[in-house]
Amino acid sequence: MTQTWQDVLFLHWPVSPQELEKHIPKELKLDLYQSDAWLSAVLFKVNGQRLRLLPPFPGMRSYLQLNVRTYVEYNGMKGIYFFHLDVTNYPFSKLTAIGSLPYRYSKIVGKQRANHFSYTSYYKAFDERLRVSYIVGDSTNTNFDQWLVERYHSWAKWKDTLFRIDIHHSPWELHQARVTIPSNTLAAFMKGSFQETQPIAHYAKNKVARVFPPVIERKKQNLS
Repeated sequence: MTQTWQDVLFLHWPVSPQELEKHIPKELKLDLYQSDAWLSAVLFKVNGQRLRLLPPFPGMRSYLQLNVRTYVEYNGMKGIYFFHLDVTNYPFSKLTAIGSLPYRYSKIVGKQRANHFSYTSYYKAFDERLRVSYIVGDSTNTNFDQWLVERYHSWAKWKDTLFRIDIHHSPWELHQARVTIPSNTLAAFMKGSFQETQPIAHYAKNKVARVFPPVIERKKQNLS
């Protein structure tokens, strides 16, 4: 599948590894930076979504998306574990749920006025909300920036099978983002540990990405 991600906002919070590791599959290991685990929320618009070499499906070309994720390792590979991926496209959320991917239909609204952006997100079932506004700042490209965003593998688990999804895109061209967050109740399983603190924030204008079919990493019969 090919997607274009537009006006991408990354929000990153340091969190306790001991608290976070309870919520990831046991086959995965948290990828730490200076002894901290990191929880991230990523907001963006998906545009031009289509299966490779095919035209876009009607009604699935464009939508808003919010990912909540952390950083993990598996067999020496570094990547991402998604707690959930909220989208405003109801048919796409149901289609991906068939494949046991953690997509959810959610209400997300994004607005832009010149260099000022704002998002509101609400997932009713768990009363998870995010209100954030931001202004794009100067470009940035530190080693820590790259550690946070240059991730090309993700893992998910369906019943007793762990599988990996690979993506490919050019390196991120990041800018600092000055954010204001009036409301944040994301990741309720980590309640009280990070929601009221200020995140590290990055912005990227756009990125064309290719998403590859799932690869089975480990099945039940191979588990110890």
